[in-house]
Amino acid sequence: MELFDLSGKVAVVTGSTKGIGEAIVKRMAEHGAKVVVSSRKADACDKVAGEINATHPDQAIAIPCNIGDKAQLQNLVDRTMEKWGKIDILVCNAAVNPYFGPASDIPDDAFDKVMANNIKSNHWLSNMVVPQMKERKDGSIIIISSIGGLKGSNILGAYAISKAADMQLARNLSAEHGHHNIRANCIAPGLIKTYFAKALWDDPKILEASTSTAPLKRIGIPDEIAGAAVFLAGKSGAFMTGQTMVIDGGATSV
Repeated sequence: MELFDLSGKVAVVTGSTKGIGEAIVKRMAEHGAKVVVSSRKADACDKVAGEINATHPDQAIAIPCNIGDKAQLQNLVDRTMEKWGKIDILVCNAAVNPYFGPASDIPDDAFDKVMANNIKSNHWLSNMVVPQMKERKDGSIIIISSIGGLKGSNILGAYAISKAADMQLARNLSAEHGHHNIRANCIAPGLIKTYFAKALWDDPKILEASTSTAPLKRIGIPDEIAGAAVFLAGKSGAFMTGQTMVIDGGATSV
């Protein structure tokens, strides 16, 4: 268990009240980390933090945060530091996709929102946690990207652009801060059964088209992404940085 033991670590996970983020924050707590549950809605944060504390007492706190607001991101970092004195693990999971359709028709405000929330907020938040990671010569930054960033799309164009940029953000963070023993990686999920991706699996025809050519021929579940995050957070992933881990049932392998 030592490779996957996160005891003594503090993890901040954005967008962690449902789907992939919720699975990650709960699994990291199971592996011993103190965790910060964060999303826009305070009641949702309190609910998930309460569920964690019910089985892992005093391991979770709730800090609501809109990732599009730089001041709220700084508050997220500051309150975590006040409570636990450090941030060992940052998981940038929260993202938006307000538009589904050809990129040629996306309104400018929707395009700007995708870029701001899916790229700039991760850039901001990463830079906010890096200084204290440098002081301790230790840290793991994990950005939840998507296989959309690896291929073209006629319905998720702007979102796919943002997710490709997140992969480059991880590489840049790795290059800039690796000599301080700060690692930065992406996880690129395929189709996962979450509310966020409902438009891609709720319709049986779209689901069939999305999974029929993949070797495993099925949709994934949030826990199958959470396991990778635990791996990247601790000793198990200590020699991995600047990489994108693709978890898609083999969809991009064929």
